[in-house]
Amino acid sequence: MNKKVKWGILGCGKIAQKFALDLAKVENAELYAVASREQQKANDFANRYNFKFAYNAYNLLAKDKLVDAIYIATPHVFHKENTILCLKHKKAVLCEKPFAINLGEVTEMITVAKENNVLLMEALWTYFLPHYQFLLEVFQSKKYGELLELKADFGFKPVKNQLNDRLFKKSLGGGSLLDIGIYPIFAALSTLGVPQKIEAKASFFDTEVDSECQMLFYYKKAKAKLKSTFLEETPTEAIFKFEKATLILNSRFHQPTTITIKTPNKRELLDFKYSTIGYNFEIEHFNNLLLENKKESDLMSYEFSKNLIILLDKVRELINQNC
Repeated sequence: MNKKVKWGILGCGKIAQKFALDLAKVENAELYAVASREQQKANDFANRYNFKFAYNAYNLLAKDKLVDAIYIATPHVFHKENTILCLKHKKAVLCEKPFAINLGEVTEMITVAKENNVLLMEALWTYFLPHYQFLLEVFQSKKYGELLELKADFGFKPVKNQLNDRLFKKSLGGGSLLDIGIYPIFAALSTLGVPQKIEAKASFFDTEVDSECQMLFYYKKAKAKLKSTFLEETPTEAIFKFEKATLILNSRFHQPTTITIKTPNKRELLDFKYSTIGYNFEIEHFNNLLLENKKESDLMSYEFSKNLIILLDKVRELINQNC
């Protein structure tokens, strides 16, 4: 394979636009093609972000023999269908989180990737950000002892006149849990692992998607208090309480941010410098996997993605909102 990875983007929404901006800053990436169901949207996107080709059908992008990797940027409910289309055309796939809307779909996607011997990875960008990697190093080294408690929230108030937006549509996998609740759950899973017990409660919009979800994860020697909401702006922090210190991933914890370290005698602020939005880190990781002919990430592994969707499924079961 050439040293540069030829990228295609499937879908032209907001997340695709952010991804494209950072993709242009990755040295071993080439902005090659984009696909939308509407030719004009594809043309506009390609012109704005300097892609060479614009397709008006997803299968045309999947069939393009020069494409090495495809980023899936469509709503959650289409992830499985779009991902499998690309995998069957032997394209490496980076699929935006959540991987899909339930464990059955995620399992099917992974099976198809293995059958076609193609790289597949869930795009949960936070995992790859330097500030989050720093947190994981602190956790794994036990520098401040065991992690005793995690509090993580994510909340914002979508504009009320956007009732046609995917966030409010059950048919498009809407609701706070799948869209932003995945981040607090990710924070718990990536540190404390799979909980022994889960408690959850939620409120709902009249469109039958959750407007707010509160969760408690119980572990043998720790607990996690998690929240996602579309009803209010929240601090959107992740507070990790260790035996000897407290680490605060400041607002908004899921994206490039600072970390406050509080010990009994000291308070320190760590600033992680970024010249990008932050998507470049997951792109660089994915490109390296592809160029090294690897079929699965050692960080964002299939096991991790499965555990993440299992937790989402369990919470939805507890709040009576199955997908």
